[in-house]
Order: sequence, then structure tokens, then C-alpha cells
Amino acid sequence: MTGTGTIRPGPAERGTLDKAAAENFPVAPFFLPAAWRTDLMAVYGFARLVDDIGDGDLAPGGADARLLGVPPAAAEDRMTLLDAFEADLRRVFDATPRHPLLRRLQPTVRRHALTPEPFLGLIAANRQDQTVTRYETYGDLLAYCELSANPVGRLVLAVTGTSTPERIRRSDEICTALQIVEHLQDVAEDLGRDRVYLPAEDMKRFHVQETDLARKTGGASVRALVAYEAQRARDLLNEGAPLVGSVHGRLKLLLAGFVAGGRAALRAIAAAEYDVLPGPPKPGTLRLLREVGVTLRGEG
Repeated sequence: MTGTGTIRPGPAERGTLDKAAAENFPVAPFFLPAAWRTDLMAVYGFARLVDDIGDGDLAPGGADARLLGVPPAAAEDRMTLLDAFEADLRRVFDATPRHPLLRRLQPTVRRHALTPEPFLGLIAANRQDQTVTRYETYGDLLAYCELSANPVGRLVLAVTGTSTPERIRRSDEICTALQIVEHLQDVAEDLGRDRVYLPAEDMKRFHVQETDLARKTGGASVRALVAYEAQRARDLLNEGAPLVGSVHGRLKLLLAGFVAGGRAALRAIAAAEYDVLPGPPKPGTLRLLREVGVTLRGEG
């Protein structure tokens, strides 16, 4: 333990936690109180690890499987790993977990009396990724985002002691929007994993086939579809943005960073003329800072 009560990450944790720098929005920026940074990074470590299990992106060598008590013969079985991860999560609430990232999470859970539900939602989303790889309707996609994205925002509110029904509703809109933005950035990567998060009904409407998504660059129909989904994400962000004005101080700046990250990514997608197939359009730091300013002023 350090003087601030934080746990120094070991090799098994560092690779997962280091991925925070690649996110569209700041996970636990420097301006937050140290205790908040510790708790938010603990939540991020959980969310990142469960996503890595679900995506098959664990570090080579099987260290995470061993930590979770999964035998070598099943170390590549994602469902087995997710089951073991859920069992270890439950130890966070009544015993001592095996995985260091979950041991890091335990003080946060106790400090804020967090419940298992949002964590279980993230695990359920990754289980769903193993069996559901296409979404027929936008409503189906929103239901997936209820599991895959919204729990994170709810955990941020819980950690900062600011949860109210209205704030949770706004947070859900922001988190769903951010998930859709990420899906738009990663169309090509997701297709490589045999996943398509563009609703099938919208693909039909815009006359887009999956073979069109496999090309090196998007044609007019693909770009029109991406623009349509981007507008949906933009509308959700705008609906959720009043959350920023409902809080004060450093939390306001943090939440503005979340909204601004989504808006800046959407601007990057638009600047690429909605051609996301060559690779994820990413905003620059200056664009992100401008969007933070716009969001803090309540514009946009």
C-alpha cells in the first residue's frame, strides 16, 4: 500500500490498466481527488479485464486463467473464463478474490457499498458476445448497451456519491451513445471478430451487405448508414449532456470529459466522411479540449 491507500499494480494488472490511455475519454484524470482516481481505476480494471476475456484479448501465457483457477486445457474457453471470473467477482462481496484486479476492486466496493448488479451486467454482456453476433433492430442494440455500457456510468455515479434517478437516466444515455460511437469506430475490427453491431434493419434500409463492410473503404451506402447511426449517438449525447450541469467541481469536469470524448470522436468520424473501414477515426487532443469547453458551457 502507498501512503494514499492505493495498491501498486503488479505485472498481472499493469497491462490491463495501461489500456486506459487508449480510451476515447479520460478514465481517471489527474485533477480528480486521489481516492476517486483509485476507485475509478479499480472499476476500469474490472471492466477492461472482462472485455479482454470476452474478446479473447488476454495477455498470452494464460496467467489470468491460472489466477482464476481455470485449468490449462480450458484457458482459451471464453465461457469457462467468464464463469470463473463471475465466481471470483462474487468473492469480492463475501470472501477474498483470487485475481489481483478483483482484490484491487474489493476496497472500492466496501467503501461505497456497491452492489454486484452493474458488475454482473458487464459479465452478461460479454457472455452475450459469445452467442449473439448480430442485432436485428436498434432496440436490440440498446438492450445490449444496457448490459455492456450503462453499468459503467452507474458505477461512476455510485463511486462519487451522486446517484439519483434522473442522473442515472442521463448517464445511461451518455454511456449508450459512447458504446455506439465505439461500435462505429470499430466496424472493421468487429467484423474480423465475426460481430456486427450495425442493426440489420438499418443495413437493409441503406442497402448495405456484410460484404460491403469487409472492403478497405466504405462506399456511399456504408457511409450513409454510419452517418445515420452517428446522428443517433449524437442525439443520445445531447439528451444526456444535462448530467454535466447537474453536478459541480471536479466531477463536472470528469463528466464533461466523457461527453466531450464522444462528441470529439463523432466529429472525427464526420471528418473522415463517415468512412470508418480503413481504421478507427480518432480525435486529436485539441479537438477533445474544445469539446470539453463546449460541453462545460452547456452548448453543443
